[in-house]
Amino acid sequence: MDSKFMHTMPECHASSRYKRRPALYFSFTQLQSMAAASVHSETGVEAWEYSPSMLDEGDDPRLPHRRVPNCPVPLAHLHELGVLTWKLDLEATSLLEQIRSERGYLYSEVLTLCRESTEDFDAKVQGFFKEHTHSQEEVRFILDGSGYWDIRDFDGKWIRFAVGKGDMIVLPAGMSHRFTLDAKNYIKALLLYTQYPHRTQHDKAIVHKHKNNLADNPAARDE
Repeated sequence: MDSKFMHTMPECHASSRYKRRPALYFSFTQLQSMAAASVHSETGVEAWEYSPSMLDEGDDPRLPHRRVPNCPVPLAHLHELGVLTWKLDLEATSLLEQIRSERGYLYSEVLTLCRESTEDFDAKVQGFFKEHTHSQEEVRFILDGSGYWDIRDFDGKWIRFAVGKGDMIVLPAGMSHRFTLDAKNYIKALLLYTQYPHRTQHDKAIVHKHKNNLADNPAARDE
């Protein structure tokens, strides 16, 4: 076939894009998070650049939404953004208890999200997928099932990472993110808190509008 008619797939330059930045770009909190993640975890969490094209066409957010070709994001880059990750054995609780003690997670609750047992399932799933922030860390230990978190990169683009049984993740307070189930429509997670369980979600679009008076933000809702 004549080469001028051959289709060339676009290249993904993720390997060069995600080189570690010099430490001077990071806050003290980010450096602490990176150090904690490197000490504690070997995890199977996989991350990639999110492709918005299908979603814009009304496609299912529970699909992987990978670019073509796929553009993987190194786990180290998630740590640079402030995300912590661990891979834990559900049968051996010593590391979980160590993490809880070190980070002051005094309270917990178990959340199961599935169509068969969750009231207002579709509304809850849609609500979790709205871009939002929290005033405290989002800490989740996946007991069963699977799903996706999307977080904002330094340049504002979405990064998606997948979680499954045994994964534990911490999103820092104030990080823009959203969550969705995958096609299996099921996840069971242990939610951990430093304070008495009180989940308040601040939808991002409204936060921008009311950024000078967050206390009066009508989109900040208790769940």
